[in-house]
Amino acid sequence: MSMSEYYKYLRNKFGSELIFMPAVVGIIRNEYDEILFGRKHEEDTWGLIAGAIEIGETPSEAVIREVFEETGLVVLPEKIIGIFGGEKHRFTYRNGHKVEYITTVFECRVVGGTLKPNNDEIKELKYFKDTDIPEIQNPYPKEIYIKDYSERAIFE
Repeated sequence: MSMSEYYKYLRNKFGSELIFMPAVVGIIRNEYDEILFGRKHEEDTWGLIAGAIEIGETPSEAVIREVFEETGLVVLPEKIIGIFGGEKHRFTYRNGHKVEYITTVFECRVVGGTLKPNNDEIKELKYFKDTDIPEIQNPYPKEIYIKDYSERAIFE
């Protein structure tokens, strides 16, 4: 999905200046406990399956929608692994748009759908072992990749 009307409105008001954006990430595992990553069109780096929360949407609804849009999978968010934000989570897109994310990371279980790489948002999807995680732009702690790491969520 391209930029929502709400975020287009914000960009019309603020241009490429820094905006605060609530977002979600889904940690999605296959039967081998490998974690799903995607690579967007015209990008070389991998990333977790993620996206912005839209107006009127709960974080769990947003992660379900984003995962489906980017992968074709239907997931059930089972627990919050962590919530991350602050200056370390600032990002500047190629078009110059600056964002600071506050991100809720969910452990998700696949309940349906079919993995569909090379879609409108993602050119490639691949599962990685938690010991072989690719370098990504967002500075999440490595503990979010460890299954059953803790009963306690990570807050940063």
